[in-house]
Parts: sequence; C-alpha cells; structure tokens
Amino acid sequence: MNKYFAQLRPMERRAAVAVLVVLFLVLNWVFIWPHFSDWDNLQQRGAAADQKLAVYQKAISQATGYQKLLKDMENSGEVVAREDQGIDFIRTIQSQASASGVSILNQSKQIANTNDQFFVEQILNINVLATDEQLVDFLYKLGSGASMIRVRGLELQPDPPHQHLTANIGLVASYQKNPPVKTGAANSKSVNVNAK
Repeated sequence: MNKYFAQLRPMERRAAVAVLVVLFLVLNWVFIWPHFSDWDNLQQRGAAADQKLAVYQKAISQATGYQKLLKDMENSGEVVAREDQGIDFIRTIQSQASASGVSILNQSKQIANTNDQFFVEQILNINVLATDEQLVDFLYKLGSGASMIRVRGLELQPDPPHQHLTANIGLVASYQKNPPVKTGAANSKSVNVNAK
C-alpha cells in the first residue's frame, strides 16, 4: 500500500485520501450510526426484563398461599354431586318460595352452562306472584347462605287487581365442576379413632 502511495503525485495522494475519508464516512453512516441507540434500547429491555422477573418471583413466592386459598375456596360452601346439582337448584328455589309465601306460577326449562373452568352454572327463569315483602324476603334468603344462587334478571309489574306483584326472575346457581373428594381423609381419621 505504501508503494502505491509513494508512486502517486501529491495531488493524487490528496484525492485518494479524500476518497478514502468519504468512503469511511459513508460506511459509518450506513452501518454504524443507525446503531448508536442500540445500547439504550438494550438497557431498557434489560430493565424491563428485571422488572418482569421480580414480578414473577414474587408470584412464585406466594404460590403456597394461593394453593391454600384455592383449597379453602374449594372446601367452602356446600358440595353437591354433579348429577344432583339440577335437582338441588330447583329444590332450593321451591323450598325458599314456600317458606317466603311466594307462588311460582311457571318456570322455564333448566339450562346447564359448563363453559367455566371451575363452575357449572344452572340457569332457570321463573314467574312468581307475591307481595313486595314476600318477594324481598324470597330474594334475600335465596341469595344468603351457601346456596350460591343469584338473580341475573328481574322484571316487576303489578297484577291486574294491583294487590300483588308478578315478577319474571332469572336465577343462576354456580356449583363446583369437580367437587373435592373427602373420603380418604375422613376414612383415615375414623380408622385412627376406632384404633384407640
């Protein structure tokens, strides 16, 4: 390379150096300068990854608490076998209606919705006739307790003599899809009690 530059005249040397400088600048402009912000982007991505890792580690450290909470929720409320859920739903509604003095005029076909991962929803629309006190008592007592029944829709109107209310009520009950089996723990406790 030195031989080549030594053979050139001073003007040609200046022109060759100028071409090399321009070529160096063009290559920097094309390949180097667009990547100046890469270091900042890399630091931001690293900080975001560290934050996500901290969130995940916090959630993992709380996993035993979540499992305990899940078991408590699975064991709370009444456990109804899958095949008895529809009958239990209707029986609960009818017994509470008779206890509150509400007359069930008619009811729709019962629908079971199984789209949820943990629950089976039993849906029933009923038409009732009652006074306002009876209707409030019926709805309040139906929603309280461990029945898991709630009102999805309610339409009220007076009956023709204006002495009672007729109501179209959409009721929904949520039952556990796979209720926990408690036979193993109960059997081991009964064996230990009988052994003493």
